[in-house]
Amino acid sequence: MDQFTYPKYDSYKDSGIEWVGLIPDSWDILPIRAIFHERKERNIGPKTDFILSVTKDRGVIPYDEKGNIGNKKSENIDNYKVVHPGDLVINKMNAIIGSLGLSAHYGALSQVYIVLYPRDISRNDYRYLGCLFKIKPFQTSLIKIGKGIMELRESIEFDEFKKLSLPLPALHEQRRIANFLDQKIAEIDEAIAKKQRLIELLKEQKAILINQAVTKGLNPDAPMRDSGVEWIGDIPSHWLIRKLKYFTEVQSGITLGKLYGGNNLSSYPYLRVANVQAGYFELAEIAELRLPRQIANQYLVRKGDILITEGGDIDKLGRGTVWKGEIGNCLHQNHIFAVRVNQRLVSEYFVSIALGADYGRRYFTHTANKTTNLASTNKAKLGNFPVAIPPINEQQKILEYCEVIDTEYDAVINTVLREVASLNEYKQVVVADAVTGKIKL
Repeated sequence: MDQFTYPKYDSYKDSGIEWVGLIPDSWDILPIRAIFHERKERNIGPKTDFILSVTKDRGVIPYDEKGNIGNKKSENIDNYKVVHPGDLVINKMNAIIGSLGLSAHYGALSQVYIVLYPRDISRNDYRYLGCLFKIKPFQTSLIKIGKGIMELRESIEFDEFKKLSLPLPALHEQRRIANFLDQKIAEIDEAIAKKQRLIELLKEQKAILINQAVTKGLNPDAPMRDSGVEWIGDIPSHWLIRKLKYFTEVQSGITLGKLYGGNNLSSYPYLRVANVQAGYFELAEIAELRLPRQIANQYLVRKGDILITEGGDIDKLGRGTVWKGEIGNCLHQNHIFAVRVNQRLVSEYFVSIALGADYGRRYFTHTANKTTNLASTNKAKLGNFPVAIPPINEQQKILEYCEVIDTEYDAVINTVLREVASLNEYKQVVVADAVTGKIKL
């Protein structure tokens, strides 16, 4: 249902709150301090070992669901704050980007958080309040009470936060709004989940087609033979298997942190792991180094180099693409390898696709040095990567085919991504309109 088909209230009044605007005549306006008390209960004992965290996308969640991001859990949780279901939890350092929400859990979290609880549970539905705090207009309004130099780390002033006013309908209306939003959000989220699954299926199908092309070729009737490599399987009988080190040079990158003295220093852009993605470069933010030219020359990337990441998280292992000279006089750090093809009968673009294809991913995963949540490769293992190599003219045909597959599938994927963005935007609008009384439910 389109948002404009919902009915309106009979009459409205000015809320006096910039981000709210008009509200129904029957609604109240109350400051946060009139709705909540601050909970200062400590976890001495400890009372609970169920640790919580707050994310901008999901609100208050169990710490174990947070993943490998943000601050680590303290070994001493006695000083943590206790949280009860229905409490409002605020990360005062990240509230402006949405790190706040109502808790559905009993647990504890660190002292960096502010914990508030409703003064009168017979007056408020915590689901309504939870939706109110998660809408972007409210979060954006917190900038006015923030302090700091960066939006992402701009701490809100708690004393000023308590003075902020909120629109508050009667309890029966809060419940009606909350019930409606429970159902509507679930419907939208289900639609989003289906589209995200479709995106994953499209990516899988694209990967299958490309992997088939770089291991079996484009001629389904070509005679086949065993490649002798477990994760490649059969290949056309006229193809070769060659280790990467026999037709490339692998250049290591510059180690950061070294001091280079002298008077003839120049600034050079350099690529970090974050700049090298799977199949493309992210060049919005490029760091720079100052060092002598003779040192920089050892780490310059050249047009046609295949840049490959050394590791990190498993998804960062061995990802990369071909450098087309996007930035002049550019260096690469030591966690990125520059693979330079030195034989004319092998295309760097074909090798790059092979490295990113299914058998390339399996090779890096199988041979990686692994620790908890981390994986890495090295120059020797990279050099031993076996590549299935067709004749150069066949390589070109496969590259043209892969480009068509990329273009066609990416166009569909981007269309679905835009649909997901529209659904997320619609969800934000429906929630904001409902909790501020712009629509009557």
